[in-house]
Amino acid sequence: MDTRARTELLTQEVAQALQGSGVVVDEVVVQQAGRRRLVRVFVARDVEGLDPGDTTSVVEPLTLDEIAEATRTVSDTLDASDATGQGPYTLEVSSPGVDRPLGSPAQFRRNVGRLLTVGRTDGGPVTGRLVSVDGDGVRLEQVRGGEARPGEEPDDALELAWPSIERASVQVEFSRPDGKDH
Repeated sequence: MDTRARTELLTQEVAQALQGSGVVVDEVVVQQAGRRRLVRVFVARDVEGLDPGDTTSVVEPLTLDEIAEATRTVSDTLDASDATGQGPYTLEVSSPGVDRPLGSPAQFRRNVGRLLTVGRTDGGPVTGRLVSVDGDGVRLEQVRGGEARPGEEPDDALELAWPSIERASVQVEFSRPDGKDH
């Protein structure tokens, strides 16, 4: 079995094992590392159960306990599976982290409230706070000269349709204006 087929099979098996836990598979990466395979499973909070009309609430990141439980589930699933092959493997389970680019609507939805830089197909990159995500795209609030204070309107609100977004990344903030440092 080639690496791509193995990765797809592992992704399906792990996703099925995590179903109903509130944790979903974001990505599975399989790499050869000497005689071993390195299986990296990135997990995230499941946003499918959110009210479709709620486009603005903050989604809490996974806790260490949730990642530990997901690790046990993934490990048990892989131990019982033939998808890893006959050779030994090393398993790493983690959340994607802020350095990973955002690609899917679910990835954007998990980052409502965070500062993003978004590359656009029809212009240069823009930076703003992600305030909502829906089926049409995203809404960023841009503030020239700092952050809007509670009760103040931002200087610019920018609606971006999904087809106009080339890439996006979360910007690391050491001191968030709302006092919530995740």
